[in-house]
Amino acid sequence: MQDKIHGGRQTSTTATGKLPMGQQPHRSRRGFMRSLASGSAIALFDRHLLRSQLVMAARQERGHPLAPRPSHFPARAGNLILVNLTGGLSHIDSFDYKPRLQADHGKVMDWRGRPFYLNASPFRFSPKGNAGLMVSELFPMLGSTIDDMAIIRSMVTDHISHGQATLAMHCGLTTIPMPSIGSWISYGLGTHNLNLPPFVVLASALPYMGSQVWDASFLPAYHTGTRLIPGDDPVPHLKSPLPSTSLRELEQAMLQKLNRNHLSGRQDDPQLIARIATFNTAAGMMEVAPHVLDLESETNAARRSYGIRSGDKRSIAWQLLAARRMIEHGVRVVEVVHTGSGGNWDSHGDMAHHRHLARQLDQPLAALIQDLKLRGMFDETLVAICTEFGRAPAGAKNEKGRNHHNSAFTCLLAGGGIRGGTLYGQSDDYGNLVAENPVHVHDLHATILHILGLDHEELTYRYAGRDFRLTDVHGRVLSEILI
Repeated sequence: MQDKIHGGRQTSTTATGKLPMGQQPHRSRRGFMRSLASGSAIALFDRHLLRSQLVMAARQERGHPLAPRPSHFPARAGNLILVNLTGGLSHIDSFDYKPRLQADHGKVMDWRGRPFYLNASPFRFSPKGNAGLMVSELFPMLGSTIDDMAIIRSMVTDHISHGQATLAMHCGLTTIPMPSIGSWISYGLGTHNLNLPPFVVLASALPYMGSQVWDASFLPAYHTGTRLIPGDDPVPHLKSPLPSTSLRELEQAMLQKLNRNHLSGRQDDPQLIARIATFNTAAGMMEVAPHVLDLESETNAARRSYGIRSGDKRSIAWQLLAARRMIEHGVRVVEVVHTGSGGNWDSHGDMAHHRHLARQLDQPLAALIQDLKLRGMFDETLVAICTEFGRAPAGAKNEKGRNHHNSAFTCLLAGGGIRGGTLYGQSDDYGNLVAENPVHVHDLHATILHILGLDHEELTYRYAGRDFRLTDVHGRVLSEILI
């Protein structure tokens, strides 16, 4: 098993974060398992007593690998909702208004030794919020929440292809699939609820690079994101074939016994530890997940605010409300991948497709922010609205769409720790290059980790003879946008 470096201290996965045991009677797990094997546990078939005995015994012997861990310093927020606008949201058609681009439409711009024609935005912009920040007509409802957001208009990334740029936005590097930001946060902080995964991904369709963008890579496998596919059965095989809770818990206890015996002679095999942790979480999900994903328990007014229609279990509106409920029930990180119906944000052919996608997203995303505020969750939850790159201000003559653009784009942050109504960084007059305060993806990651109480330079993992981290050897916290 590889050693871990967490907060500059060399530890093991099982040596930190043990949960308080309370006033439960002292009883070893092995003793409890012997009672099961001898038949004396029949009296324990009360499901609540059996559950408490299992939890107590597991804590005594080893500690749960996903138990909450202390942050490096006081956190501004404890949870992250990452909204991934896959395909490339156009910054100059959404949150980065360029009047000079509008005025110079059709003129030729030299870009890297080649002539390109400037293309004005087909969308109107208007001032929003107390600061009068300019927002496109694509996002009228999200624009109404602009005072709660920090708009970063000077994002840059290292690659212009979807796959590599998507890897960079999630994992920090364009070349090799590394651990996802959600996996790093799970590794650094553990989970609030041991009956649910620490890192959940809602994705109707796979983004570029598929499941690599939520994989734990060389981190312990139980930090991998758990994908839920919106629809009638978002968690396949969640219903147990066993007829009663008591039988399920007895089966789980016996499986635990076999796993622990198997593990004891294998020097803490990390793959087996990961399998055990996964089985434990799956067992907990059988009880908890059906309730969490039952949006019918929400009021009609709440579902209407997100734009969820009767019978809807797939839309981005359903996914964002489900994300709020998962955070509310203890999931540490939820990523929502917006691929859109009829294609993602990769609008090469016609920017009018952005209108279709924004119509799906605008109301539920604004509702999420308002909902978090109404429930007192906004200050504890960071909402990051990101895309892998922007779209080019110039192209072929009379071109209706826009091509990939990694030299300047926009991301939004809202919620815990963020100074609302803040504009950070500037692109040039055409939105082509960063003109002021460039923000690399590494800087964005460093800032997100900082908000959650994690020092990006200290959150490391030793693998193959060196210490790895999400931000590689880079990264600067954007203190200017923080409260």
